[in-house]
Amino acid sequence: MQHPPIPATVYLVGAGPGDPGLITIRGAERLAKADLVLYDYLVNPSILRFAPRTAELICLGGHRLQRILSQDEINLRMVEAARRGRTVVRLKGGDPDVFGRSAEETEALRAAGIPYETVPGVTAALAAAGYAGIPITHAHHASAVALVAGQERREKQGPLLDYEALADFPGTLVIYMGVTSARQWSEAMLRRGKPADTPVAIVRRCSWNDQQTLRCTLGTVADVIAERKLRPPAVIVVGEVVSLASEGCWFTSRPLFGKKVLVTRPRDQAEEMMAPLTDLGAEVLVQPAIEISAPADWTPVDQALSRLHEYDWLVYSSSNGVRGLLDRLLEIGGDLRRLGNVKLAAIGPGTADELREYRLRADLVPAEYRAEALAESLAAGAAGKRFLLARASRGREVLADTLRTAGATVDQVVVYRSTDVEHPDQEIAEGLAAGRIDWVTVTSSAIAASLVRMFGDALRTAKLASISPVTSGALAKLGFPPAAEARQYTVDGLIEAILRSGDEGKSTL
Repeated sequence: MQHPPIPATVYLVGAGPGDPGLITIRGAERLAKADLVLYDYLVNPSILRFAPRTAELICLGGHRLQRILSQDEINLRMVEAARRGRTVVRLKGGDPDVFGRSAEETEALRAAGIPYETVPGVTAALAAAGYAGIPITHAHHASAVALVAGQERREKQGPLLDYEALADFPGTLVIYMGVTSARQWSEAMLRRGKPADTPVAIVRRCSWNDQQTLRCTLGTVADVIAERKLRPPAVIVVGEVVSLASEGCWFTSRPLFGKKVLVTRPRDQAEEMMAPLTDLGAEVLVQPAIEISAPADWTPVDQALSRLHEYDWLVYSSSNGVRGLLDRLLEIGGDLRRLGNVKLAAIGPGTADELREYRLRADLVPAEYRAEALAESLAAGAAGKRFLLARASRGREVLADTLRTAGATVDQVVVYRSTDVEHPDQEIAEGLAAGRIDWVTVTSSAIAASLVRMFGDALRTAKLASISPVTSGALAKLGFPPAAEARQYTVDGLIEAILRSGDEGKSTL
């Protein structure tokens, strides 16, 4: 007799209010195991990078979609997927159990016999304290905090909220979903006698790159929302603690706050650039312009690896080259002893760092991180020596040509393929065309050419940041001169170039 499969687990995970760094370690671990991710449209899409590439990602509604799924439909999708043995992550903004309707979902899972786990998240009220500089508790002003729903469901069982009674609460009120109902709850508290000059802060899109904090009073909050035409999501903090917040805030004072930066490196290499840009306040989008893959035929590489002892120098012009060659060496059963007395050259510190991941140290790194400088550094003693160049499927021949001219014997092997991405993400293409992206990073000539093919004149709506003069030359030849160029031809140098440009980028607020 065939038994039905054991259902997989559903994880209700709190994504936090917006900043991808606020998801918990447990939440990221659960995302990494997901087969299906059902996420709220208010979840920052950057958090989805923690999910496997093979995972199915479904947004459950929002302003861009034709229809928002009902709670019953969401429950049904979770149950059906789990019964088919798929690990499900139900990804929710903030904390699942703070106005997140998780109780209805766990009830449905229990009724269906589906195992589940809830992973708490940082709720917006707590994030507002850190990201907007508002201490929601204070030893002298507020020893209690109430999290309040600004609106309730019509079919709610039990008594409705008495907003007048909340006027007597001895502490801080943090009101969720209270933007559209601000006049209702504020007037109720005023009728009960809460002072009209009670400080209020509206924190919109807390911990996002375009966070806004508006200060007003209980007597003016409804008018401020109407005059500014503010829309959700926002939390509204009511209480004396609001007056204790400083005018400036670490989060909004960062140099790239309010800027959107498009990273165009291959997806598995984007993190090196994403992390420092995010720390500087930028909202980072990722749209790879090229893809890195294994060569179609490993035979030439395998033959070169079998003769490694014949070479004097093994030369790497990229981190991809390091990984491509050394991973293949290990894959075919070799190990690093095969390198013997071969010396190693790396085009720059990033490539040298990649060698260190394999417990290898570069014998030569040029002072200037480009092919011409690497070739010049090697050429002086190249006569009569044998060089093996681990390279991409496309690129310039300057290194090989210079070494051969210097009297060296040069063999080249393609250890990875570099191919253009044909079609960009629709939302990124629309955002670029509409001028909502401030900077586009360009880290190679191949990426420059691919970006121009992919986006065309839409690239002119943003500023281009180039990693080197060679890349800048490629951009200029294509008719897209960069607005910034790195002085040091590294990721850090590229970011410094953006910072040197000051506050000239377009604001997205």
